[in-house]
Amino acid sequence: MRTSGGGVLAFPHVTPFTAVVMAAGQGTRMRSSTPKVLHELCGRPMVAWPVLAAQEAGAQRVVVVTSPGVDLDGALPEGATTAVQPEPNGTGGAVEAAMPQVGADDVVVVLSGDVPLIASSAIHEVVAAHREARAAATVVTTELGDPAGYGRVVRTQDGTFDRIVETKREGDATSDELAIREINTGIYVFEASALQDALPQLTTNNAQQELYLPQALTVLKDRGVAVHQVDDPAVVLGVNDRVQLAEVRAIAQRRILEEHMRNGVTVVDPASTYVDATVTLGQDTRLEPQTALHGATTVGAGAHVGPQVTAVDSTIEDGATVRVAWLEQAHVGPRATVGPFAFLRPNAHLHEGAKAGTFVEIKNSEIGAGSKVPHLSYIGDATVGPGSNLGAATITANYDSKRKAKNRTTLGAGVKTGVDTTLVAPVTLHDRAYTAAGSVISEDVPEGALGIARERQQNIEGYADRP
Repeated sequence: MRTSGGGVLAFPHVTPFTAVVMAAGQGTRMRSSTPKVLHELCGRPMVAWPVLAAQEAGAQRVVVVTSPGVDLDGALPEGATTAVQPEPNGTGGAVEAAMPQVGADDVVVVLSGDVPLIASSAIHEVVAAHREARAAATVVTTELGDPAGYGRVVRTQDGTFDRIVETKREGDATSDELAIREINTGIYVFEASALQDALPQLTTNNAQQELYLPQALTVLKDRGVAVHQVDDPAVVLGVNDRVQLAEVRAIAQRRILEEHMRNGVTVVDPASTYVDATVTLGQDTRLEPQTALHGATTVGAGAHVGPQVTAVDSTIEDGATVRVAWLEQAHVGPRATVGPFAFLRPNAHLHEGAKAGTFVEIKNSEIGAGSKVPHLSYIGDATVGPGSNLGAATITANYDSKRKAKNRTTLGAGVKTGVDTTLVAPVTLHDRAYTAAGSVISEDVPEGALGIARERQQNIEGYADRP
């Protein structure tokens, strides 16, 4: 079994809906040239999290509302579309910008691109609750021990929705209203026809002089507004600066690791282990402390990774062992071993049972099944056949400085190089070839031959006693 931190979930009896993800905020407190919703969160742009959650919950359409000039190409999951909010006029204006892509009979779920921890299960539940209530709108709420700064949900004596009171400035709410712990999460469900009727009635009579979407609930109260309370306070954890991004990342990372652990992966120290949501892990794999797996990395079953391993967009197959190493776009075959202190660069491919040992760097090279590069070697732009053994300090001199081009080195099966061998590419060592220690090999070595390319030793008597 292999598990991923962001697999597609299947919910029975899904009610189709359209999701609108508001992602047009300026994000000035991030103090960054990168738009806030494009900041990375566990391997994905922040905005991709609520989009994926909506899709996994059954959204038939996801519309992401962005600002003019912000390019979300490549940041959104497949199937999502965008709408542009022409001016920063609030959450009501953001939803209004998406309405041309909303069907008249749709159920509309409104989410925020900077509130990334909403779960697909929570979206599924609120859509089901909205349908069951037969309401024009549903607001998602939660209770916080410290609700300061959040809009309070005021209910009538019989517990139904009355209004939302904002608390952005002194005097917005009474002391009794400020004592309410039930807050507005900023997640809503609307009948599209009701939402279309309510949006033109929004006003800018508020502290920010913006169109507040919660006002639509007051407009629709006579047509039925339901309240759906959730127990997970993470649904309101928005990101406005890098401190809050780190707080959200810690929660997201813990969730990712817990999912993997429940599916058969051993994580020795979750506090020092970092696994992106895009990573796939096999059953009975063991992650040691200070391991970081990023991007499209895949680890097979029964692998042992760490301690102190970073793998980016790499593949580690079943039963492989990687210790104290950096892998980038590399491929480690079944039962192969890497490290400690190894560097596998792009297109390094170790086949089954191969070894890249201590202080070994490999790039753009094939290391055949069972072949070993034990220590202190650089192998670049090379093909090494199966069953070969490269002695310590074997170097491929692959760069032609005059042509400004890389040349390839080819080693056949069962090749043995002596320590301190330099292979000047392009060069081929045929099957079962040997090289003598200290050789600089610039010509092909035939099958079964020994290549020797070094000065003959000469001893100078009495050298130590010379003046």
